[in-house]
Formats: sequence, structure tokens, C-alpha cells
Amino acid sequence: MDKLTQYLNEHPHNELHPSEIANLLKDLNDKSFSQAVQSIPKELIADVALELPDRYFENVVESFTAKEIADSLTELESDDQTDFIQELEERDEEMAQEVFAELDKEDQADILQLSQYEEDEAGAYMQVEVYTADLSHNVHDIIKEFAKLRRNDELENVSFLFVTDKDKKLRYGIGLDHLLVFDFDKTLDENIQENPEKYKPVSSRDHDDIDSVVQKFQEYDLSSMAIVNEQGMLLGRITSDDIYDIINEQATDQMYHLAGVNDDAEEDEDIFKAGKARALWLSVNLLTAIAASLVIGLFEETLQTFVALAILMPIVASMGGNAGTQSLTVVVRQLALGDIAKHDAFRTIKKEVILSLANGLFFAIIMGIIASLWFDKGMLGVVIGLSMIINLLSAGFFGSMVPLLLKRMDVDPAIGSTVILTTVTDIVGFFSFLGLATIILL
Repeated sequence: MDKLTQYLNEHPHNELHPSEIANLLKDLNDKSFSQAVQSIPKELIADVALELPDRYFENVVESFTAKEIADSLTELESDDQTDFIQELEERDEEMAQEVFAELDKEDQADILQLSQYEEDEAGAYMQVEVYTADLSHNVHDIIKEFAKLRRNDELENVSFLFVTDKDKKLRYGIGLDHLLVFDFDKTLDENIQENPEKYKPVSSRDHDDIDSVVQKFQEYDLSSMAIVNEQGMLLGRITSDDIYDIINEQATDQMYHLAGVNDDAEEDEDIFKAGKARALWLSVNLLTAIAASLVIGLFEETLQTFVALAILMPIVASMGGNAGTQSLTVVVRQLALGDIAKHDAFRTIKKEVILSLANGLFFAIIMGIIASLWFDKGMLGVVIGLSMIINLLSAGFFGSMVPLLLKRMDVDPAIGSTVILTTVTDIVGFFSFLGLATIILL
């Protein structure tokens, strides 16, 4: 008996968790995977497919009929339904149309509504299932309705009540912990008016950038947020589990961009597509490496005179590159987290320059002594020491300035920063080291 079968046998269907099933499926080889997929409870097909990495998606959906997939989709919230249909459209448009046709009119309308938003808009991540109450509603009746919906699993992540007026415009937001201490015999309006500012809701518009929504979640420590249109009418909500997924995706994007690879290409099974994306950045790196080599070529006579320079040269470039990467990584991450304000650029650059200068002085002394003793030439130690100070100083400056400049230009700070920084530290490192050697040693 495999682990998946054992797990399914040991747990009642209402206790099965899609992520656990997905984890067990990932451990199987291709043949076992195809067989095990058939064991997935029908109501969990869509949920499990979304939990698995993208490369498994097609293998799951092709194992079931459009009707079976549609039935499982009805168990998901509207935002997950939309994600599933969009993913299926990318793989098999005809199958997606068949599944969509099997859904009821209400689910179809929800999917069409959410599909109209761009990928970076808040509306693309909201779910339209949201329990609201009117100001005139009695608190006791609201709690009874809340409990009924939760027992029937008609709502998930129920922790917040959004209050609207008769025109369906969002007015207040009340956590369940506050709702429970209200006077049950009074209306919401009567309870709220005792301290209306306390229940002022945090919301975003449906066309707001999703990054601003993420920042609000972090700033206000929210579990869910109301999404409204330009007129203030409540459209839906975004919950914290969606925000966690977005944060993870953004962190992954940054790591890939800093390494000069494309996240979409890397997730694709097409090796040619991934190779093409990597080759683009490797080509840029090749050009920058040639530029650095041209700088070295300017000092050919100096290198022929002092062979020791060729031995020590990589040390200067390596130290500069690593110092620059430290500054670059810190600044890119702080920009992503919103820790650097628009007026804060000078402070950030100043800090990184001071840190790099301090490290440059420290390691310049160490490397200067080592080079002097190694090659028994005191002035060689002075050359490499001064060069290391210059290169680390430039590394701190450009490592902080480049992402800030790209951010100002509305370009993702992670894209291209590494290539630019490597070029600068290599050229500055080689030019300063060999230039000083030419002046001091010849």
C-alpha cells in the first residue's frame, strides 16, 4: 500500500487536506503518479491540481472528465476557480471551455468578473464570496447567520464582518471578537455609533496595484481586506492566505531576477524556452566580461613586467563583486518590503558607502600585508590595498544606487542590477589595480 492510499484510507473525506495529498503525489514516479491521481476524491480534484507545481497540472486534469472537474470547482472560492480556469486555458483551451460550460451561471459570472482584471490588480486576487450586513440588522440575527454559513462551509476564513449601507457602499469593518461584545439586542448602527472611528475599515480599490494591498496587509496586520469599486461599493475581499502566496511569488521573482533568469520560463517544462531566457542574460554577461578584458588589455606591458599582478588581480575583482552584491541584495529586498521611502535614497546610499569603505579599509590592510610578504615587495601591498578601498567603495555606491535608480524609473530593481554591478566592480577593480600599479611600480 502506497502512502497516498494509506492516507486516504485513514482519513474521512471531510478531514482530507489537498496540500497533504499534493505532497504525497509529488513523491511518486511518473507511472505511479498517473495511477494515484485516480484515487483523488472527486471533490478535491481542482484543489489538489492547484496545490501541485505547474508541471503536474496537465497530468491531473487529463485524468478526469470536464464534468468531474467542474463539480470539484464548485467546492472552491471564486478566486481559486478563476485561477484554475485561467491555468487550464493556457494548457488546453477547448477543455477549459468544456469545464466552464458545465459550471452554473453564478460561478460563470464570478469567473468572468474576476478575469477582466489585469494580473497586477487587486481585483484579480479577490473572492466575491463575502458575508455582509446592513447597518439596520440586529446583532443577534447576524451572529446566527454567521454560524449557519460556517457550519455549512459556505464561507472560509470567517473572521471579519463588512458593514454596508442601503446603497451597498462599505461603511465599517468589524472583527468577530468585537462583534461578540456588542449588545445583541441592538442594531449594528446603534452599537457602532458608540465609537464609530474604531470600526473604520481598511480597504483597497479593485484596480489598485496588488503591491499596495500587500503593504496594507503588513502595515495593519490584517486577516482580510475589503475590495471596493470607485463608488465605494463592496465587490469582494482578499484574505491573508492569498497574500502569503503573493509574497512567496514576489520573493521567488526577485531571486530569479537577481540571478538573471526568468521565473515563467523556469517553471515551464520546455527546456528550449528556459535555455533561451538564460542565454539572453549570459550574452549580456559575455559582453560585460569582454569590456573588463579590454580594460586589462590596456595594461598589457604592466602585467608582463609584474607577473604577481595577474595572481592578485582576481582578488580585487572578487572582493568588489561580493561587497556590491551584499549592498544590492539588501537594497532590493528593502525596496520590495517598502522599507525605503522615496526621500530616503541618500540615507541608504550613505549607509552602504560607509559600510563598504569600512570593510575596504579593514581588508586593504590585511591584503596589503599578505601581498607584501608573499612577493617581498612593500609597494605591491600599497597598490592592492588602495585598489581594494577604491573598488569596495564603488561597490557600495553602485550596489545601492543602481536598484534605487531603476525603482525611480519604474523598472523592477532586481532586473539587470547584478549585470550592471558586476560590470562596474570588474572594470573599476581592474582599472584601479593595474592603473595604480603602472603609476607606483613602474
